[in-house]
Amino acid sequence: MTLPKKIVKPQEFVLGFVRMVRWPNLLIMALMQYLARIFLVGPAHNWRTFWGESGLFFIVSSTLLIAAAGYIINDYFDVKIDIINKPRRVVIGRYFKRRWAMTFHQVLNMMGCGLGLLASKWVFVGCVLSATLLWFYSSYFKRKPFIGNFVVALLAGISLLILAVYYPQNQNLVALYALFAFGITLVREIIKDMEDLRGDALLGCQTLPIVWGLRRTKQFIYFLIAIFIPTLFVAAHLLHNLYLAWVFAALLLPIGWLTYRLVYADTRREFGALSHLCKIIMLGGILSMIWI
Repeated sequence: MTLPKKIVKPQEFVLGFVRMVRWPNLLIMALMQYLARIFLVGPAHNWRTFWGESGLFFIVSSTLLIAAAGYIINDYFDVKIDIINKPRRVVIGRYFKRRWAMTFHQVLNMMGCGLGLLASKWVFVGCVLSATLLWFYSSYFKRKPFIGNFVVALLAGISLLILAVYYPQNQNLVALYALFAFGITLVREIIKDMEDLRGDALLGCQTLPIVWGLRRTKQFIYFLIAIFIPTLFVAAHLLHNLYLAWVFAALLLPIGWLTYRLVYADTRREFGALSHLCKIIMLGGILSMIWI
């Protein structure tokens, strides 16, 4: 199956690029890193001075550029799958050619790694590692059971751990939020595989829902949530942070609703709604940094 050829206007080219790099996800990522710098690393009362920090600017910019490159290479390898799963959202082949997508991917990665090097050598190492993992995820890991989900969740955690490496203050607190980002992202990625089951199966992917079936995959998600929630509370207790415990307690309500909805979910639309709910939970966790 191929997309129909048409003449692309400049504004369509730009809008297609913006859609392909998932600008709302990039915005959430930048918000997460800036809020972590202000409220987790702190001190929060000096927040006005943080906006001008060159190191923070380089870290956030490199993270966004590499993430954008990752979204592009993911779409590059997934054109056939996306034509089946999300035909209206396909950009490559509709708004610009595949070679342009690869060029954008390489340029953004080089810019991201370069800015990471300006921050520190360890940030640069994190950038190179992330770019490499995103390539292998898109070309290979995504089509295998669980490992692709794990890689994306790991990268979500790394986006915060980079701050813990660069800033020595409150590293344990930043690492705990990195664990939160990892857990929610892992659940969301598995749910997205359930949403994309039809297209993935037609093109020979071996994701968890294809290998195990929907019922067993749901049971695995319940298991992950059952481990994830107590781990957060234990970590909050070890940090002797009562506010953190209250924040995680407040997040139990949407996570419980997610679990309840998952029990009865059976259609692509229902799994898509659960994926969006995971994103809302992630955003809620990010905003909770304000009260820590």
